[in-house]
Amino acid sequence: MPLPNVVFWERSDVPGAEHALLETRDGLYARGTLLAAVPVPFACHYEVRTGPDGATVRLDARTEGAGWARGVRLELAAGRWRVTGSEQGDLDAELTRSGHARAGLPGCADPDLLYGAFDVGLGGSALSATLPVRRLGLLGSEAGVSHRLSVAWVLLPSLEVVQADQIYTPLGDGRVRFADETASVDLIFDGDGLVTDRPGLARRVTASA
Repeated sequence: MPLPNVVFWERSDVPGAEHALLETRDGLYARGTLLAAVPVPFACHYEVRTGPDGATVRLDARTEGAGWARGVRLELAAGRWRVTGSEQGDLDAELTRSGHARAGLPGCADPDLLYGAFDVGLGGSALSATLPVRRLGLLGSEAGVSHRLSVAWVLLPSLEVVQADQIYTPLGDGRVRFADETASVDLIFDGDGLVTDRPGLARRVTASA
């Protein structure tokens, strides 16, 4: 059964939402918008593409808020990530006015640290969990067997890119346990491999809800 063309999640941690349009020919292509009011009100527009093997090959993301805008592009070429960042205005000034710490620069100072990462994650995005789950076929794999991954993780709203270690463990019945250095939660997926509930972050909203 193909993925739905449109998906929508409502944030449960902060005021916000995520909307994405999906295509599944020759891999997964998603074009979406993520809105959040914390740490400062911002919008993130993104495009992500995977190859037929499920590995992410490209991510373009742009964030914008009051008086600032940032962009980042990640491209996988010959097994290595090429990362390009850009910025306009002053996000740090907006963060400081809101009582938050300064942000890192968009992009990655040393892309070689991302070597071995086959998935890209976007902070605050429910769609991000779909990428490794689909690539590894976890919804149909043996329950209880953990998979440790290296992920190119994009922080929002700064668009700083860091290497992150994550563990995914299929539990059966459309559930996969996600763990990193800060959290461990049981994600719930539909039959198409899309997150319906990511406790503490977002819940899928459907037309009948």
